[in-house]
Amino acid sequence: MLDFSFKVLNKDKNSKARRGRIKTRRGEIETPIFMPVGTVGSVKGLTPDDLNDLGAQIILGNTYHLFLRPGLALLDDFGGLHDFMKWDKPILTDSGGFQVFSLADLRNIKEEGVTFKSHINGSKLFISPEISMKIQASINSEIVMAFDECPPDPRDHKYIENSIERTTRWLNRCKTTIKDGQALFGINQGGIFTDLRLRHLEQIVELDLPGYAIGGLSVGETNEEMYEVLDNITYKFPENKPRYLMGVGKPEDILEGIESGVDMFDCVMPTRNARNGQLFTWNGRVNIKRKDFEFDHDPIDKECNCYTCRNFSKAYLRHLFKAHEILLYRLLSIHNLHFYLDLVEKSREKIEDGSFKEWKAKVIDKIKERVTKD
Repeated sequence: MLDFSFKVLNKDKNSKARRGRIKTRRGEIETPIFMPVGTVGSVKGLTPDDLNDLGAQIILGNTYHLFLRPGLALLDDFGGLHDFMKWDKPILTDSGGFQVFSLADLRNIKEEGVTFKSHINGSKLFISPEISMKIQASINSEIVMAFDECPPDPRDHKYIENSIERTTRWLNRCKTTIKDGQALFGINQGGIFTDLRLRHLEQIVELDLPGYAIGGLSVGETNEEMYEVLDNITYKFPENKPRYLMGVGKPEDILEGIESGVDMFDCVMPTRNARNGQLFTWNGRVNIKRKDFEFDHDPIDKECNCYTCRNFSKAYLRHLFKAHEILLYRLLSIHNLHFYLDLVEKSREKIEDGSFKEWKAKVIDKIKERVTKD
């Protein structure tokens, strides 16, 4: 029996933004929500206690990478990823489709599935819809993504037209092989073309799945093209099902997505940028490597209440970066993920009080103003 539901609690009066709640077998998720990415069973540099302290409600695991390491035998031995990594809240797993897409030079797509080479040792691998479901069953995630094809060129109308038909056929195969108790989300594809997006949406909505995702964006199209797609299609998704925009993660993109009616987001950007010294703040992005921070006693962001900003100066963090100290990566990741989770929490509050659209415009203006200065 599937222990999964979604309810819209509030709607913004001036936009399509909405405030909701997802219920799963491992707890509730308040939406809009950002999901930290734990690619191979860890959010880089952080413990589950760190994630709980930050207010993370759900994390993302990567089917392709967990298939390679640690592998199904070990995941099965632990009963799934939760006990293995000691995370007791919900997990969403992607299907591996995007990772196969990223290995474009090493893959061969057929109706049965995709043959490709491991990025680790070059060994030959094969993933089909059934195998993707089997891997995600071993991970034992609450939400699983259907195996889909992410087209290599979002502007190739003819290719995408054929691709969405295959993705729909693969989705039907996923539905017949999913493990009982896991919530299957279908993935809407169609590149930048509204006609293909809507056609594909009609196909996957017919299956009455627990939720639906928007895939194939942030893969080469402009921001304006992505926003146009979201504005043209998101309101056509079922009202009573969660909507998940996959892999799109700049703060301004998340806010635009929320305004279009998206409920769930993920991206590696907070932790990846942290490892490169790039930080997100309520006044825009900050590069901790800057020379003028050498004697700066202030925190990264005076408006931030994260552990890093409560305790450490920009001068100290810059010193850690210059000294290549591992501690830096943890401290900056804590800050960036705090910012992202604070961003969606404030979005929920603003949707509830009816001021989201006005607030969102002010936040984006502040971010863009600071970015031009850096």
